[in-house]
Amino acid sequence: MITIELKGAEFFAYHGFYPEEQLLGTKFIVDLEVTYSPSEKIMEDNLANTVDYEHLHFIIKNQMKQTKKLIETVAQCIANEVKEQYPFIKTLKLVIKKCNPPLNGQVAYSAVVINS
Repeated sequence: MITIELKGAEFFAYHGFYPEEQLLGTKFIVDLEVTYSPSEKIMEDNLANTVDYEHLHFIIKNQMKQTKKLIETVAQCIANEVKEQYPFIKTLKLVIKKCNPPLNGQVAYSAVVINS
């Protein structure tokens, strides 16, 4: 098995249930981990035979631009697109952390985790 990871990818986005969140925005931190079984083609040293982490970042970045009320929805959209682009992926773990969520007290982040 090969694991490809992106850790701590930062985005400023406007996701949130409350109108103020969609107006003001906040920082989000995204971690993505995917695993797959490599074929013999991995020895060809060709990016087309693996999961391109630059393309994973591109997928996340584009999904983060599409404002949603729930980060659960954002996370599922990212997971769905990654699986669509890389159907040979065996496992996917995605964490989206919303920094300084609007709660009654100091909280570093809230998070949504998808394991599939």
